[in-house]
Amino acid sequence: MKISYNWLKWYIPEVPEAEKLSDIFTFHICEVDSLDKLPDGDYVFDLKVLPDRAHDLLSHLGVARELSSLLGISFNDPTAQYKIPEATATNLQIKLETDKCRRYTARIVRNVSVGASPEWVVKHLESIGQRSINNVVDAANLVMYDCGQPIHAFDLDKVTGSIVVRLAKAGEEITTLDNKQVKLIEADMVIADDAHVLAIAGVKGGKVAEVDINTKNIIIEVANFDGTTVRKTRRNINIFTDAAKRFENDLSPELCDYAMREMSGLLLEYFAEGPEGPKGAEWEETIDVYPNKQTPRTLAFRLSKMSSMLGYELTPDEAEQVLNRYHFKFTKDGDKYEIDVPAMRLDLNIEEDMVEEFGRVLGYDRVAPKLPEMDFKPEIDEIYTKINIARAKLLEDGYSEVMTYAFCDKGEVEVLASASDKKFLRTNLKDGLVESVKLNVLNSPLLGIADIKVFEIGKVFFKDHEEWHVAYGGKKEIKEVTLDEFTSPEQENFVVPPASGFPHEQNLSAPAEYFKMWSLYPFIVRDIALWVPNAVSSSDVENIIKEHVNELVVKGPVLFDKFTKGEKTSYAFRLVFQSFERTLTDEEVAGVMEKINTALKAHADWELR
Repeated sequence: MKISYNWLKWYIPEVPEAEKLSDIFTFHICEVDSLDKLPDGDYVFDLKVLPDRAHDLLSHLGVARELSSLLGISFNDPTAQYKIPEATATNLQIKLETDKCRRYTARIVRNVSVGASPEWVVKHLESIGQRSINNVVDAANLVMYDCGQPIHAFDLDKVTGSIVVRLAKAGEEITTLDNKQVKLIEADMVIADDAHVLAIAGVKGGKVAEVDINTKNIIIEVANFDGTTVRKTRRNINIFTDAAKRFENDLSPELCDYAMREMSGLLLEYFAEGPEGPKGAEWEETIDVYPNKQTPRTLAFRLSKMSSMLGYELTPDEAEQVLNRYHFKFTKDGDKYEIDVPAMRLDLNIEEDMVEEFGRVLGYDRVAPKLPEMDFKPEIDEIYTKINIARAKLLEDGYSEVMTYAFCDKGEVEVLASASDKKFLRTNLKDGLVESVKLNVLNSPLLGIADIKVFEIGKVFFKDHEEWHVAYGGKKEIKEVTLDEFTSPEQENFVVPPASGFPHEQNLSAPAEYFKMWSLYPFIVRDIALWVPNAVSSSDVENIIKEHVNELVVKGPVLFDKFTKGEKTSYAFRLVFQSFERTLTDEEVAGVMEKINTALKAHADWELR
């Protein structure tokens, strides 16, 4: 969420300097991904707001309220100065045909003048990376980024009949404001009239009732939609919007009142002609359909538990100071407190939530860096021990461990969603190991391994149970048994487990080994074979080859064949070429091979084969 420093000063004029405020955010509220200074002197914070506070901190108002309470500085709401337009009766009809819409408020404004926004509105929007569209759309966007409540405006003259909030019909389509054709499913919620789908609820508006330069009459929509429904629809149609982000993290329906008042006040200011009032604009009364109002909540906590979980003593004075700063109404009965949870604080539900509240406000630096005293004797995990026994035995026997996919094209257990050729969970390890052997055989020149021996320890899945299996082998044969069978005392693989301690605690003095990333580009293999006098050793030939290779040779020369015939000995060496930056060409490799061959041919009694 991008937050403008100057915008915050609307609400909290005494806000600390931007650099200092960045630390306050980090240590008490949320991480700051970046802090940028704009040419006009403003600063923009990019806050990493976590889901538990997205319902109130994805807005300048929410952040300002939080800072005001945290720092104990005065809070000023500039929207309180907006005039309330005088309203006339309305014949607007709103129908809710799904309980996924928790509240829908709307009002008609007639005789509007759609055009450019005031300079201050454009400046506010541009400071957080948003572009100006027109004064009506900009007002809706400004309110969303200001108080967190998404707003939409429809062209009244393009709407037929009533406004209906319902689930989409199978196969129904809509063209969105950005000209994307979207096919809806029955789980998607839409805003419609008697003839068209006007918008995808909580996600995106449609072209049918778009507000443009010719619009004269508008409907302002301020609604609250079920977050889960919005999130599923957004994923279904693959459209992400700032409005959807706010709805899917849940919002209080009570926020609608504030947003409607702010939107109305902004438009009234737009269409004002001096102090006398609106210039031709006519305001109709607000329709508010709110079937099930948000229930007031209370939360009880014990001071003793707060202290126990925080790791330091939380005194009554400190606790009450925090409660008062955050305007929590509370009652006290000895050690027990009960607060009235503000409607906007959807994150406060259980006693443990208040532990976090006190901790972040008072500062986690108060927690002493002391390990708790625990009387803990570790127990040996039987399966983990057997896995380590099996792994140690196979590694000792020269096998290399691999991990293959648990998903495959056949099996007894089908998964809900996966790749088209991997819809089942495996019933054996052997099939995966066979494929692994094939791949490793192809790469054996690069690996420098003549005999491929691999193993895997993993779970296999049957309709009514799961099993741990061990599979091991190479090109000729793959064996597979259960983990219990492999580590059974009757088997030759059995190793007596340690009497105490964990298997991983053994061999703590082993030398450290480091992983080196392999190249993503293919390798090329070249062999060199030659006859030399018997007195010439393989190392003599190897040294000459090494003198004429370059950085493209990643392995070798490796002697892989030797035999003697009369007074001559044949040596065969293998070189592996590979780049970490590109796919090598035959010409590059041929150039290196030519240099090596020339050097070898310089010996008159050596003969290349």
